[in-house]
Amino acid sequence: MPAEPSDESLMLNYRDGDLAAFRELYRRHSQGLYRFIAWRSPRRDWVDEIAQDSWAGLHHARAGYQPESLFRTYLFQIARNRLIDLLRQQQTLLASEMGQDGDEQTAFDYLAETAQETLSPEALLENRERIARLHTAIRLLPGEQKEVLILQQFNGMSLAEIALIVAAPEETIKSRLRYAMRKLRQQLTPDLDSSEEAA
Repeated sequence: MPAEPSDESLMLNYRDGDLAAFRELYRRHSQGLYRFIAWRSPRRDWVDEIAQDSWAGLHHARAGYQPESLFRTYLFQIARNRLIDLLRQQQTLLASEMGQDGDEQTAFDYLAETAQETLSPEALLENRERIARLHTAIRLLPGEQKEVLILQQFNGMSLAEIALIVAAPEETIKSRLRYAMRKLRQQLTPDLDSSEEAA
């Protein structure tokens, strides 16, 4: 059985005009990219736009593609740059909307909820409440900490990959992750303590 082609070789094939290679790259990475954008974007209505712009950006940059890093790193850098561009363009508008959280549901929420469909109603409610608390705690993290946490925990990226995407040293990434995890524990520990006392 032949080995599956790497993302990098698929991208090289796509660079040379192979549309099937692009379809395979999209199949492999569209959900992870969408999840990353959904967690990073301060506005839900930007998520689809940034995702589409990221794939369009990949298409436009394909002629100059060189596999100097992992394809996924390259793709996520495009998405991150597009988000930064939007943030700069919409800075004034964002200032008035940043505090409004609403009851928006990200792609991660949906995936987390549908994964729990086989549980009893009581367990499902408890899990939804736990997910909601985690979601709130993650949203409260400073942007840089939230970004590296999402890339590592929800996209399975290594420290080296994250360092390339956010253009920061690996030691800085480690520190951001450490601070993020500490803050999450501080946010979620009171819930754990009170549930233990009630038992």
